Amino acid sequence: MRLPLIAPADLSPEQKPLYDDMRQGIAGHFNAFKVEREDGALMGPWNPWLHEPAIGKAIWDFTLAMTANAVLPDNVRQIAILVVGARYDAAYEIYAHIAVAERDGMPAERLATLVADLKPNDLAKDESVAFDVAYALSRGGVLPEPLYALAVKTFGQHGANELIYLVGLYALVSVTLNGFNVPVPERE
Repeated sequence: MRLPLIAPADLSPEQKPLYDDMRQGIAGHFNAFKVEREDGALMGPWNPWLHEPAIGKAIWDFTLAMTANAVLPDNVRQIAILVVGARYDAAYEIYAHIAVAERDGMPAERLATLVADLKPNDLAKDESVAFDVAYALSRGGVLPEPLYALAVKTFGQHGANELIYLVGLYALVSVTLNGFNVPVPERE
């Protein structure tokens, strides 16, 4: 880990409001995996964001907006997120979203295939479209027109937009985690 965890007592005046907002949001939306040390220091991508509170707040606000305005089903979102995490080999992201997907009942075989950066053969149509969009976007270049049109047909314009933004957000999260070498906590 390249940035030390920040205990709540050591937060600067600029970091404290962001920390409080993150803890509140984490409790409501990101509670299937370990996110803080015993003393309350935040782990995962939240720690690097706290080190740069102006940038961290913007990323956190984007994360909250993506959660508050979600129209895609959770299983579709998790597939897209796991595709991005696998592409970037972002250990904490994979750890966290495996926990979320397990909590939601995703089969172990599907999870193993997704994190191996492969397409599972048991996906429903909407899950398959999400996989294909996330897979294509996470490899760079323009999303092919037939795939874009299929995403709009499957999810509507707002849902297709959400899927594209979701891939971008989790690419940012993955790069943050990898750039700062954020470790995975021990699973309980």
